[in-house]
Amino acid sequence: MGKRKADPKSDAGPARIQNRKAHFDYEILERYEAGLVLQGTEVKSLFKGRANLTDAYCEVREGEVWLREADIEPYDHATHFQHERRRERKLLLHKREIRLIARRSQEKGLTIVPLAVYFKHGKAKVEIALARGKRQYDKRRQIAQEDERRTREQIARGRLG
Repeated sequence: MGKRKADPKSDAGPARIQNRKAHFDYEILERYEAGLVLQGTEVKSLFKGRANLTDAYCEVREGEVWLREADIEPYDHATHFQHERRRERKLLLHKREIRLIARRSQEKGLTIVPLAVYFKHGKAKVEIALARGKRQYDKRRQIAQEDERRTREQIARGRLG
């Protein structure tokens, strides 16, 4: 008998868990990919897409990078061994990357923000970025530009006129 083909959907992880608020609140300067240290049931919750990065941020402490305030929901089918929802989680990066990120984050107004959580080759990854906070008038300008772009698209499609 021949080998059965694996179901392409069986190994596929969830869609990326995005931090949409980060792109609105921050100007993204540099991006990095970091591994994520997880406890048992956190992996299954993430695989199901049960996480929220809205209030999350990263900090460098004692030569390590930590993800803070990321909310990973408890896994539904787990026993009494559940993980803490908003615990600190260690990020895995090369030492030279950590030193560079630490040095750059000390600059005026720069912070480390998680942009997305996803699976790559069966491992949980976090996309983090060095970012500068946007001013209120920059946010208003961005909203106005987006509204103008949508209006032009609708006119081009013949919906407005």
